[in-house]
Amino acid sequence: MKVISSKPGALLLAGLLAVPAASSVSAQQQELPAADVSATVYGERPVDESELAKGPDVEGIISARDGNRIQITDESGTSTVVSFSENTEILGKGGFLGLASKERADDSLLNGLPVKIETLQAPSGLLASQIKFKNDDFKTAAMIRNGTAQGFAEQTAATEALRGRMGDIDKYNIKGTTNVNFDTGKYKLSEQGKADLCSAASQAENMDNALLLVVGYTDSTGSQEFNQELSEKRASRVVNYLQQACGWKPYRMLTPTGMAEADPLADNTTEEGKAQNRRVAVNILVSKGLDGL
Repeated sequence: MKVISSKPGALLLAGLLAVPAASSVSAQQQELPAADVSATVYGERPVDESELAKGPDVEGIISARDGNRIQITDESGTSTVVSFSENTEILGKGGFLGLASKERADDSLLNGLPVKIETLQAPSGLLASQIKFKNDDFKTAAMIRNGTAQGFAEQTAATEALRGRMGDIDKYNIKGTTNVNFDTGKYKLSEQGKADLCSAASQAENMDNALLLVVGYTDSTGSQEFNQELSEKRASRVVNYLQQACGWKPYRMLTPTGMAEADPLADNTTEEGKAQNRRVAVNILVSKGLDGL
């Protein structure tokens, strides 16, 4: 490359600089000290999942979700938070004899979906390596989420009319009551209890304008605070089963409540009496103003 300048001083300066430059390259390479290059990187090191130890298996129902974190609640009421990543295998199981599995997207992890999860012990908590669920359970969870809104849309006029009239009427005819019993300190439904609930829902379904009122109770064992919480959990478990397994529409359910050890059916001083008092009452109600319509 040629450097052209109209100023002689510029040529002299260029010449003075060019002479030592060529002869000192090797000297500079030898004399310059080794550079001390260091950097501080902030943030978490990406997790190599192949290095993580196996965590516990988690089984239960998805009770909450926030982004890539889901809360799983088991039959005892214990909740566990599990995260999932793009490497998590999500499988829907179905087909002949339930043997075929299909990979699903994470948007299939809906509230109310029963799942089985294999986990890894990550620094931030449990990380799912595999999540499995039954396709039939997914359909039910999706129907609850989507079908409820659809049900409201399809029955808007009838529902709003019914709600409007119910708001002004506080007296009901009790058409039937089904009591579901529980073990001491527990709120897990028995197989007989599950069958009785769906039978009650079927009975109410055949009645015009029928609503369900679910009330939980306990025996006298335990403190007032414990029994209040236990009675509410029992009522909540029954409501969930009625809606998810028995197909009862949420908009035909009055607000459930827990009454602790109030209103006992039997004597709490005997084991037989306590067994009768550990219950949830499912009441079929029809407003007196609507009964017979």
